[in-house]
Amino acid sequence: LKGPLHGGANRGVMRMLMDIDEKGADPAEYVRERLEAGERVMGFGHRVYKTMDPRAAILRDMVKELSEEEGDMKWYRYSMEIMETVKEEKGLPPNVDFFSASTYYQLGIDPDLFTPIFALSRTAGWTSHLLEQWEDNRLIRPRAQYVGERDKTFVPVEER
Repeated sequence: LKGPLHGGANRGVMRMLMDIDEKGADPAEYVRERLEAGERVMGFGHRVYKTMDPRAAILRDMVKELSEEEGDMKWYRYSMEIMETVKEEKGLPPNVDFFSASTYYQLGIDPDLFTPIFALSRTAGWTSHLLEQWEDNRLIRPRAQYVGERDKTFVPVEER
């Protein structure tokens, strides 16, 4: 879970949405400019899902519902315009990271916590692998052991 492509993409998506909002930019033009500059647009494409990621479809509906509840459709509108533009320009469908960004944000979750939430969602699978390894009586050799401080308070990146 390192970097913007695995675990950190939704944070990049939210930064893009916030940048569009702060600049008062047209989402379609913003995306086209990034693509023309050879930049990546986070939250699109998937190694397995060649059409829209089914998790993204569920989160898209959640973003719409949350936006309607807030009475402010901007995150949903920006997201839909970006989705259509990337589809037209690159032929790529959104993945789970794309719509999870505005879903988390509208739930009041700080973008700096998006990657830890992604990691938490993986713990059930990691635990299953651990149980399978125990069942097979195979020795587990961790590559590292955490020896740092515990019970630290989360501090946003801007305040570090």
